[in-house]
Amino acid sequence: MKVKMKPGERLDDLQIKGYKIIQEPGRFCFGMDAVLLSAFAVVRPQEEVLDLGTGTGILPILLAAKTEGKSFTGLELQEESADMARRSVLYNGLEERIRIRKGDIKEASSLFGKDAFSVIVTNPPYMIDSHGLKNEKEALWIARHEACCTLKDILRESGKLLRQKGRFYMVHRPFRLPEILAEMIQAGIEPKRMRLVQPEQGKEPNLVLLEGMKGGRPRMTVEPTLVVYREDGSHTEEILRIYGKETEGE
Repeated sequence: MKVKMKPGERLDDLQIKGYKIIQEPGRFCFGMDAVLLSAFAVVRPQEEVLDLGTGTGILPILLAAKTEGKSFTGLELQEESADMARRSVLYNGLEERIRIRKGDIKEASSLFGKDAFSVIVTNPPYMIDSHGLKNEKEALWIARHEACCTLKDILRESGKLLRQKGRFYMVHRPFRLPEILAEMIQAGIEPKRMRLVQPEQGKEPNLVLLEGMKGGRPRMTVEPTLVVYREDGSHTEEILRIYGKETEGE
């Protein structure tokens, strides 16, 4: 479908099923963390999925391409990002499977109702409001810092939105792991699976992928660390395989 582009926007090829996404470099463009989360998350046939803080809609589009989930909903506070996400959905002909809703994560359970989803995914702001330098561009600041919602807000609402035994997937920074695990348990989401991501061998991990289950039993599997780069700066075989999944079906 032909979709109107706005000044400053670009159309990026996702290299899967011919799908593309509209982005604006001056706002927030998706990175490797979103791709890794889309590979880590498990979505089974006919499941209903919610992405909290969807931005320009990258996770719903990737998950719709990779899985047989029934429906994907992206919740986004910033109207400009939500508008780009809607137009990307239309461009790819995915309006029957993906819907974009403008709204506040802090009010998500009121917007959708309790026990509404089988799976929740989120790539939230990593930094608390006082951490880091404040970016002059408000959209980037909101995307990177907990300016509009906190980790506690996300997990509280996810605990309400998930059905019993529903699954929660998140990518975040390892330095906040104690807080993350405590808040997950407080929200009734039991940590079940974790994988650290390190830029290269010998370097401190800079990302963590987490799976939780609402009402799950206490037991967590820690998977082998994912290494992104070899010593020569090239991607490791596993990263190439993850990105290779992006080309299946073309």
